[in-house]
Amino acid sequence: MNKNEMMTELKDIKLLFDEPLMNFTFTKTGGPVDVLAFPKSKEEVALLVAYCKNHDLPWLVLGNASNLIVRDGGIRGMVIMLEEMKQVSVLDDGLVVEAGAKLIDTTYVALDHDLAGFEFACGIPGSVGGAVYMNAGAYGGEIKDVFTSVDILLEDGTIKTLTNEEMDFSYRHSVIQTMHCIILEARFSLTKGDHKLIKAKMDELTELRVSKQPLEYPSCGSVFKRPEGHFTGKLIQDAGLQGLKWGGAQISEKHAGFIVNIDHATATDYVELIAHIQAVIKEKFDVSLETEVRIIGEEK
Repeated sequence: MNKNEMMTELKDIKLLFDEPLMNFTFTKTGGPVDVLAFPKSKEEVALLVAYCKNHDLPWLVLGNASNLIVRDGGIRGMVIMLEEMKQVSVLDDGLVVEAGAKLIDTTYVALDHDLAGFEFACGIPGSVGGAVYMNAGAYGGEIKDVFTSVDILLEDGTIKTLTNEEMDFSYRHSVIQTMHCIILEARFSLTKGDHKLIKAKMDELTELRVSKQPLEYPSCGSVFKRPEGHFTGKLIQDAGLQGLKWGGAQISEKHAGFIVNIDHATATDYVELIAHIQAVIKEKFDVSLETEVRIIGEEK
């Protein structure tokens, strides 16, 4: 990778080299990436992907790194972060949202325009692209319930639109998880509602989140998917694991489904604690816990 050449060819795009991803992840862990890019438009995203293709440089895209663990060895190649692409537009009774927009901010744009249906997402701390990628959900709602279509950039530089039916949505899953592509923009269909009722619902869900989740510490959000017929937090509690410390990481004393960074935890602390939880729950209850959080990157 020729740094000077890259800076010349991609001169209009903000680039950081050998940047520790702990500066961006919600867990405050993660090793360095060779180059971190912050495109401001679809055209700049396409330019980055074309550059990587022409120079055999591996790439991947991150939203705002909320439901994510980057291993301590970091990531080789280029990481594309879309946080500069955050435009939210209102169109009739729907929203058109760039992938880097924060999901929470998007729900408040809906509120400002008296649009109902997005209240469930008012406390989910991820980007819209990440939410679509994993069919994020909370409090009885999921992205698929309000999703209309999404524009994605394919590896060959073409843009494709996928409809709700083509997304193969299921619990914390979409077809995009099987594709090497970049979500650019998503569209959502909402309904006209009463401003006071929408706000009351969002206030209620926000209060629930604040009271139940350990927001005072860095974390990656909900670590595990909900196993069929069980509640993850209760399984962890019943196994006597709640409060367990592993290096600088701890199973939250407030919500056993969360692992928090209480003392300069490393990604290795997180990954090892996750594996320990999975082993104990399997041994005690014969239940296999599958991670909801994405774990990427290299070991140190």
